Amino acid sequence: MKKHLTLFFILFCSYTVFGQQDVDYILKAKAYIETGRPELAINLLSSAIDEKRDSRFFMERAEAYVLKGDYSSAISDYNESNIIIPSSGEYGLSRIYALKGDAATALYHLEMNLNSPFRKGEKVVMLDPAFATIENRPEWRQFWKKERYNLSERNISEIEYYVAAGKSDEAKAILSELKESSRPGNDILYAEALVNQLSGKYPEVIKVMVGLVESDPSNEKYLRVLAKTQVATSNMAGASVTYSRLIDLGVPDPKLLILRAECYKRTGETDKALSDIQKYLDYYPSDREALSLAGKVEAAAGDHLKALEYFSTNLKVHPNDAECYIDRANSYFVSKSWEWAIKDYSMSLDLDPGNSEIWLNKGIALLNSGSLADACHDFRKSFSMGNKRASGYISRNCIK
Repeated sequence: MKKHLTLFFILFCSYTVFGQQDVDYILKAKAYIETGRPELAINLLSSAIDEKRDSRFFMERAEAYVLKGDYSSAISDYNESNIIIPSSGEYGLSRIYALKGDAATALYHLEMNLNSPFRKGEKVVMLDPAFATIENRPEWRQFWKKERYNLSERNISEIEYYVAAGKSDEAKAILSELKESSRPGNDILYAEALVNQLSGKYPEVIKVMVGLVESDPSNEKYLRVLAKTQVATSNMAGASVTYSRLIDLGVPDPKLLILRAECYKRTGETDKALSDIQKYLDYYPSDREALSLAGKVEAAAGDHLKALEYFSTNLKVHPNDAECYIDRANSYFVSKSWEWAIKDYSMSLDLDPGNSEIWLNKGIALLNSGSLADACHDFRKSFSMGNKRASGYISRNCIK
C-alpha cells in the first residue's frame, strides 16, 4: 500500500508541474500520429526531450515509433519512461511484445501494469487490438484464469459500457448488483451518477459529482461527467470552468478545446471560443467539426465574411458532406444572399434528401427570390416529411 501511495505521489507531482508548453508538445505529437506522420512526431518529441526528460514525452514518442514499425526504439522509450516514473511504461511494453508475438513477455509486462497505479481497466485491455495476435494463445487463456479485476471493477466497467451505449435498463440492473455486493463509497456514487445522467436526473448527478470532485479534484472521469451534466443543464459557464480544469491538469485530449469552445460560444465569449478553435485547428487544420464551429462563432460575432471563409474552406476539404453545404447556405440565408443559399441547400439535399428542415429553408430562400412555384414544392416536400412549420408557409403562399 505504501509503495502505491508513493508512486501515486510521484505521478501526481510529475503531472501537475506539466506546463502548458509540455501539453502542447503532446497534443501536436498526437495529431501527427493520428494523421499518419510519425516522423514529425518523433522529431518534435525528440526536441522536447532535449529540453526536458519527461516520461510522457518518451511514452508518446514510443507510440510514434510503434506506428513507424520501429519496435526496438519504442521499447527503449518505454523503458526510459519506467526509469523516470516506475511502471509508467509497462502497458506500452506489453502492447509491443504482443505485436511482436511474444506472449510470455507481453503478459509479464501486462501483469506489471495491473499491479501498478497505471493499471488499465478490463475493457481497455480486452478491446486493445494489439493483443489480437496472442489472444488465442494458451498463455493468454492461462493468464486470465486468475481473477485480475474484482467484482466492483467489473460492474463499474459494465455500467460505463451500457451508459455509453444508451442502455438504461441494463445499466440499472448492474448498478443494483453493485450496491448489493459492495460497501458504499465513491465508486458506487460515480456509477449511480452515470446511470442517473442517462435517465436525465441531472440535479442529482450535479450534487453527487460536485462532492466527488471536491474529494478528488484531479479525477478525469469525475470532471468529465460533471462537465457533460453541466452542458445538459445549459450551465455553459460552469461547464467551461470544468473543461478548463481538465485542460489545466494537462489531460492530453485536444477535443477538450472544442468542448470548451462550444461553451464559450453559448455564453457569448466569442474571442475565447475562437482562441480555442484556432489552437485545435493548429493541430488538425482540416477537421470538419472545428472549421464548422469556427464559422458559426464568427457568424455569432457578426463577421459573416469570415464565417463564409471558414465554411468555404470546410467544403474544399469535405466536398461530399451535406452539413458543410448547410453551414454555408445558412450563412448566405442570414445575409439574404438567396441565390447562393439556394445553390448550397440544393447541393446538401443532393447528398441528404431526407432533411425536412433544409427543404423548408430552401423553400423560404426560393420564396424570397421570387420563385413561388418552386418554393411551394419545397414547402410541401418538407411538410410531407413531418415538418409542421411548413404548413404555415403553405397556407400563406400556396393555397389560392
